[in-house]
Parts: sequence; structure tokens; C-alpha cells
Amino acid sequence: MADMEVVDRVKSWLSWSWTWYLWALWLFLVVLLIYLLRTPLRVYENMNIVAMFLNTLTPKFYVALTGTSSLISGLILIFEWWYFRKYGTSFIEQVSLNHLGPWLGGVENNNNGNNNTNNSQNNNQQSVPECKVWRNPLNLLRGAEYNRYTWVTGKEPLTYYDMNLSAQDHQTFFTCDTDHSRPSDESVMQRAWRERNPQARIKAAHEALEKDSECATAYILLAEEEATTILETERLFKQALKVGEANYKKSQSTQHLGAHYEAIHRRDTNVCVYVRRRLAMCARKLGRVKEAVKMMRDLMKEFPMMSVLNIHENLIEALLELQAYADVQAVLAKYDDISLPKSATICYTAALLKARAVADNFPFASCRFSPEIASKRGLSTAEMNAVEAIHRAVEFNPHVPKYLLETKSLILPPEHLLKRGDSEAIAYAFFHLPHWKRVDGALNLLHCTWEGSPYGESAVGDAPCHAFRMIPYPLEKGHLFYPYPSCTESADRELLPAFHEVSVYPKKELPFFILFTAGLCSVTALLALLTHQFPEPMGLVAKTFLNTITSPFNFLVEKLEGVLPSNLWHQLTRL
Repeated sequence: MADMEVVDRVKSWLSWSWTWYLWALWLFLVVLLIYLLRTPLRVYENMNIVAMFLNTLTPKFYVALTGTSSLISGLILIFEWWYFRKYGTSFIEQVSLNHLGPWLGGVENNNNGNNNTNNSQNNNQQSVPECKVWRNPLNLLRGAEYNRYTWVTGKEPLTYYDMNLSAQDHQTFFTCDTDHSRPSDESVMQRAWRERNPQARIKAAHEALEKDSECATAYILLAEEEATTILETERLFKQALKVGEANYKKSQSTQHLGAHYEAIHRRDTNVCVYVRRRLAMCARKLGRVKEAVKMMRDLMKEFPMMSVLNIHENLIEALLELQAYADVQAVLAKYDDISLPKSATICYTAALLKARAVADNFPFASCRFSPEIASKRGLSTAEMNAVEAIHRAVEFNPHVPKYLLETKSLILPPEHLLKRGDSEAIAYAFFHLPHWKRVDGALNLLHCTWEGSPYGESAVGDAPCHAFRMIPYPLEKGHLFYPYPSCTESADRELLPAFHEVSVYPKKELPFFILFTAGLCSVTALLALLTHQFPEPMGLVAKTFLNTITSPFNFLVEKLEGVLPSNLWHQLTRL
């Protein structure tokens, strides 16, 4: 394999050098042909005419020339900046790579040279997924939590896009094609889930209960949006669970009779699982954490196929509240698998447990981790494992540390999140920041490693920094995970409210052509101003500059005339 790589590199280098050699030879032949044909083409006469024309130009011409150049480069700069802000790349660079690159033959060679590398990376990395939006497993209650925030601050914590996704989720979970047999669900609740106005949804739920007092989905809607306290929400969810379990047992015995009954049973299962999970979350919010853990464990044991709800993330958060770290490690061992989709909860909880192991090794405050001490004695095994775990978590979602370190303000988490995005970072930090504060020294270790990473503001010590050198920069290259998706910023802007400043990683560097056009615009504008204010000196500078540019060409022509005979063209015509 090594010999083949060396051969491929030699071939690519030879093809590249031969290509440029042919270009140089072609350019030399063109210059030689122009020189040989200088008499019939009247090159000297034309150059003298151009020189006379330049000498007769007034300073106003130079002012107009530089001013026009500044205007055009300014327009190009504005367009390049707009295109970069919208699409994240330079228009000129994109056109050059996509259209001019194949003409010059550079793209094909580059692709051939990188085929082996890309194939090896694809074998070791997961396939790159699209920017899929997931349901937030720890989403808050609209009536008891989101609406209270709106009443106090006057700001809407949820976007229309986020609420529209929730409406689609509810229609998928709580309805089926056979709802014509249940008039309340068919005519009223179908309309309630699609309503934009919260009051219209609540009114439709009450109307459904008037038609059918055993409409579990109506109780769910009222618990989510009308109840203003957690206790009231829990009471409505218990009523929904009573009705939902009765419907579930009834449909369970008839699910094998056909597709019609199977769809009904699937809908009743979704209702039952959703309500029991929400009741467990209510118990967690009311301080009955052990009861919530038991409810979540029973739910995961009874419905193991409902992993799409990510109930294990609710369980991890509740176990951390109980400080049952051994149980948390057991859950992570089950779900932190390469075949399962990762999340910030999985990665950062693993890092938290490794940071706790460091704290256990240094129980006294005077022996806590610090970059200065670590640079002198070196990193211990526990510290190395913790730094590598934080490195892994930061590569998965680089937005989280700023919220955990409280350098960026938190907002209420959205009902949906984008994995590896700012929305997921907010959802994680909102619930897990107290758990990081509870572990002595965890935030200090995170701070030191974060400040020493390429994403931190400054390097604090060299000891933890070396692990972060493994993090790819820019992050799109990928290392432990698939490359960082480029669509997170636009998706997070739709999920998060307008008053929140969306965190963007990796920081996009300005393309070369934006800097080039900005410099060109500034220089030409400055030249126009100087020429207008000082016409005579600037005219002299322009003539001196032109003479300096043309002097090497004139010197070369004189040398060629001294070497080649003056009547070479006449001799060639006689042949």
C-alpha cells in the first residue's frame, strides 16, 4: 500500500509539472511570435501611440479611472459579502472551482489523489446525516412553563416553526386513519391539533370532551396548554392515563384482526407512552425524583421499541439529580454505542463522570486540577481520560461549554432541537448545569480544557491543550464523529426565538476574495481622492509607476534585438 501511494504521488507530481511546463512553453512561443512579427504588426508604432496617449491624459482622467474602479470593486464587495452571509462561501471562489477549475485540469487530479484518503475515512466514520430535527425529550409544558415566561417577560419563547413541528408530531402520534369511528377525534381533535391560536385549541379540546368524556387526547392538550401549574397538569395527565390505558387494553386484544385494528392499537400505544412519560416528568419537577425514575424504568422496560422518544435521556437527568452515578454509568454503557445516534446528553454526561473521577482522586480543594500543576507533574490517567472525554463532547457539540461556563446567557429550551446545534446545547445546559456545579472541580476542568482548545478565547496552560489539538479545525473535517454539518445555523435560527443570539461554530473565516475586493476598493478610493486633491504630483507618480513597470520589458526587447538579427523576418519570408 505504501509503494502504491508513492507511485501515485510521483504520477500526480509529474502530471502537474508537465501541465505547467506546457503552459510555460505555450506562453514563450506566443511572446516569441509577437516579437518576430513586430514589424508587420507595427508593435513599436502602436506602443508609441499608446505612450503619447498616456502623456496627453489629464489628472481628471485618472480621477475618473480610480473612482470608477473603486465603485465597481465596492459593488463586487457588497455582492460577495451578501453571498457569503447567505450561503457561507465566496461566489468568485465557487465559480472558479466549479467552472474554471475543470478547464485548468486541477480538480480531476486533486480528486484522484484524494480517493484513497476519502475511502478510508468513509470506512471509519458514520455516514453524514442531514440536519434532522428531533423532539426535545425534556421539553417544557406550554401552559405551566412557557406561557408563564411570556406573561412575565412579554417574549415568545417558541417560534412558529417549532410549534408547527409539534403540531405535526401530535397529529402523527395521536391520530390514525380509522378515527372516523370516534367523532370527537375525527372532527374536533383533528382540527384542534392544526389550530394556530392556543385559545382555539383549548376550546376545541373542551368541545371534544363534551362529545366524548373518554377522549384521552383532549386531556393531553388541556394538560399541555391550559393548565397553569404542574399539579394541575399532573391531574389532567392522570385522567388521560386512566382513559388511555383502558383504550390500550381494549385495542391490544383486537390488534391481530387486521390493519384497521393494528392502527388503532398503535395510536393507543403512543397515547399511553406519551402520558406516562409526561407524568414521570411531572413527578421529577415536583421533587418526587425516585418515583419519576421508577416510572421511566418501567416505561422503558414495557415499551423497549419506543426509543424514538429518547426516554433514556430523561432517566439520565433524573439519576444525576439523585447522584446515582453508578446507575448513570450503566445507562451510558447501554446507549453510548457506535450504532446509535449520539446526543449532547450522552457525550457530556460521559465527560462529567470522567471529571468526577478526577475529583475523587483529589478530594482536597488545594489539590484540585489546575493547568500549572498539571504542566509540572504531567496528566494522570484519570485527568487524561477526562480531557479526552471533554474533547469528544466538544467535537460533537461545541456550543455547550459557553452555557455550562455561563459566558453566554441561557433561554428556555425549544420543543425541538438539532443535534450538534445551538438548540441542543441550550436544551442540555438548561437541565444539566446544576449537575455540573454539583461535581466538585468539573467546571474548572471544563474551563481549562475549553480555554486551551482552538475554540477558546485564550490558551490556559499547555497540559490540557495537547488533547484538543486532535480536534479538527475547521470542524467540518470531522475526527471522532462525522463532519460537522453546515446547515445547523439556518436550522437553529428557525427553532430559536429572534431575541436569542444564535451560537455559530465553527467560526467562518472571510474568503480571500472578500478581503481582496475590500482592499482594492479602499486603495482605488484613496487614489481617486489623492488624485483629485493633488493632480500634478499624482500624475507624476502614475507616469513613474508606468515607466517602472515597462522598463523590464524594454530591457528584454533590447537584449533580444542584440542577439537576434534585425532582418530575421525578411530572411524567413524569402524561405
